Amino acid sequence: MTVDARGPGVNLLWRALIRNRVRVASGSLLSGVQVGCEALVPVLIGVIVDRAVATQSLSRLVFWVCALGSLFLVLTVAYRTGARRLMRAIADEAHRLRLEVAAKVLDPRTEVRTGDVLTISATDADTASYLLDYLPRLFGALVATAVSAIGLFVISVPLGLVVLIGTPVVLAGLQRAAPRITRRVAARQEVAGRAASVATDLVTGLRPLRGIGAQDAAAHRYREVSRESLGATLRAAKTLGWFQAASDTVSTLVACGIAILAGWFALTGRISAGELVTVIGLAAFLSEPFATLSAGPGWLASARASAARIQAVLDLVPTQPPTGDNPISPVRGECVGIVAEPDAGALVALFDDGSPDVLVAPHLPELFTGTIRENLIDVAGTDPPGTLPAVLRASAADDVVAAHPDGLDHAIADRGAALSGGQRQRLALARALLARPRLLVLHEPTTAVDAVTEHAIARGIRDLRHGPGSTLGTLLVTTSPALLAITDRVIVLRDGEVVATGTHAALAATDETYRAAVLR
Repeated sequence: MTVDARGPGVNLLWRALIRNRVRVASGSLLSGVQVGCEALVPVLIGVIVDRAVATQSLSRLVFWVCALGSLFLVLTVAYRTGARRLMRAIADEAHRLRLEVAAKVLDPRTEVRTGDVLTISATDADTASYLLDYLPRLFGALVATAVSAIGLFVISVPLGLVVLIGTPVVLAGLQRAAPRITRRVAARQEVAGRAASVATDLVTGLRPLRGIGAQDAAAHRYREVSRESLGATLRAAKTLGWFQAASDTVSTLVACGIAILAGWFALTGRISAGELVTVIGLAAFLSEPFATLSAGPGWLASARASAARIQAVLDLVPTQPPTGDNPISPVRGECVGIVAEPDAGALVALFDDGSPDVLVAPHLPELFTGTIRENLIDVAGTDPPGTLPAVLRASAADDVVAAHPDGLDHAIADRGAALSGGQRQRLALARALLARPRLLVLHEPTTAVDAVTEHAIARGIRDLRHGPGSTLGTLLVTTSPALLAITDRVIVLRDGEVVATGTHAALAATDETYRAAVLR
């Protein structure tokens, strides 16, 4: 998945600002109050030197010290309140972005690499949401610079001009580096997602890879993509490092220039001792807002690159199922086999319409971190008394439970990485059977089990769902003879059209094409 970091992310960032506008606006205002008070601290200290210390007036000293204490009180309250609002906005926005990404990738028709999902829903969602903190900080830096410039103007016009003229020049120069930062960050995240995807595939398929002796080749592939990810990370870090070094250097030089110029003015008698204290304090204080303003382009570039990657996922168009009516009507009390050519997956997607009466069990099952019991009962949402043992026998998952000392309380790793493919399939089938939907659609549920187990599962599905008086329906989308043999009838589809129907035995005896498809 590639993205154009120069464009798509802007809309997503703008949307984030719109839906958090109240918190961002109030947080920005409070940030401005905070840094404005910070800028006034050296001004008040200079006033204390000139009007209280120089005149040796105790009453004035007490008054201005109280004023300074009040300033610190306002500063503290503004900071705590504003930071709380902005952190809440950042957390909520990152959560919303993760939900949007999850909703997109959970659609089985959407194809996206696992590694991309991990980095986008974690790193990129956080980085994009940090925009809600960057803008108030930049606004506060502008307020701090403006208050400091006004203070310097009151003391000396040349000192104020240094700030008012120097700041825009510095920012314009640093802004030229923003496009390169955006490209480098986007490239780093792209390669990192690819590396994470390869690593996930490697861990998930470690047992099969060992079985065929391909673990060394897989490890070599991961080392290559990992080196590529390291190179992209180093290039991005180098660019950000040079940018940060340049911004810090320029900010320090401007602050030092102000301090040196003020020292000269004090030596020539153009400013008082208190004014010199104020200028030195403001020069030291200005290094922070200067650093914030100069770092701003890098922050915005990173947020924009991450937003572009998120937008690329949100813009993915799911693969559309075939148009037209579903050629298979939902059935009750009947077990129907479906042999579909060439794309059985598209047929299965027709039934996945979100209806509570229909459950579609995909060909590639997903297990979750937790125990076997949690993967079965918590996900299925039901456990009628006496049902679970029967379900485990029907799906041949009782062997999986019995193989572990903890039984149903055996811990399962993420995606069932420590289990074999057949064990994962049997547990996923047990979960689907436990839910007891009116119509259960199973897509090749036994491809990873041996022939003996497959026959046992076929008979188990038949006995569990289609006993005497049952009104439950089952669709078996498969080419497995063992499963097709227990169905009431089989429907053969080719390019979405019904080309044959009958029992498995009759079709196998009379239809050459059917025989070639299932009796392999």
